Amino acid sequence: MDLVEEQLRNSKTIAVVGLSDNPERISYGVSKYMQSQGYRIIPVNPMIEESLGEKSYPDLKSVPEHIDMVDIFRRSELVAPVVDEAIEVGVKYIWMQDGVIDETAKAKAEAAGIPVVMDD
Repeated sequence: MDLVEEQLRNSKTIAVVGLSDNPERISYGVSKYMQSQGYRIIPVNPMIEESLGEKSYPDLKSVPEHIDMVDIFRRSELVAPVVDEAIEVGVKYIWMQDGVIDETAKAKAEAAGIPVVMDD
């Protein structure tokens, strides 16, 4: 089983950092699809109140439930603090969406025992 399949199979609750409430945005479309496949989607975006019928949180530390995977839709230069928070809250997996690349943050997460899918 490859890492992508492992992450998808072993995750039920996915916090989507940078999830928009705009249906035109890729983060919305991807998250809506994941929601339709049975995943619990938790929006993490301090600029919105909710998305996809779910309350949005300003950061990962504010999410009041366990997170299996963090899916990051942020510019590459904004990834490091998200990864630090993901490590702090104890997520199982991190997924950086296409075009989101931070080798240092990836290495830090992996050193903490968190597998990372990046730019895939």
